[in-house]
Order: sequence, then C-alpha cells, then structure tokens
Amino acid sequence: MHIITRQKLIACWKAHPDVEKALKAWEKEAEYAHWQSPADIKARYRSADFLPGNRVVFNIKGNHYRLVVKIHYNTGVVYIRFVGTHEEYNQIDAETI
Repeated sequence: MHIITRQKLIACWKAHPDVEKALKAWEKEAEYAHWQSPADIKARYRSADFLPGNRVVFNIKGNHYRLVVKIHYNTGVVYIRFVGTHEEYNQIDAETI
C-alpha cells in the first residue's frame, strides 16, 4: 500500500516518543500489505474498526493511541487522517476528519 501524509506519523511520535516504535511497525506492515477489502485488514488487525467512507480506526500501542486512515482499495492508497492519543481521538469525528 502507498501511505500518504507520513508526516502525521512523524509528528505524533515526535510529540509522544513512546509510540514511535509501534507506529513504525504499523507503517512497515501497511506498506507491504495488499489490502483489497476490510476483510483483509480484519484478518490481521482484529481490533480495527470500520467506518463509512472506507475509513479504518487502528488501535496502536495497546489502545493508548488511535490511527484513522481512509483507504482506496482499488488504487492501494492509504491516507492518514488522524493519529494521536485515545483522549485526542475522543475529541474528533473520525467519520469526517
């Protein structure tokens, strides 16, 4: 998959160094993945939540952080929409961000 806006990942781990390793691991897995549907993601990430508009919420580092992406399955592009603490996640609307 091709990840767009990697800068959001970097900004998050600069602000929260404890999540750097987990975000880098997710990024590496996502880059090598070939997700064709939500079922492909669910097979690897059982705790992933699926929202309208091909959005997926990943729990990162034991659910201390959340990552919201929008996926274009047909082109293999993953757009990072949000990454932050669980508390920060509770302040956004993941369906529209």
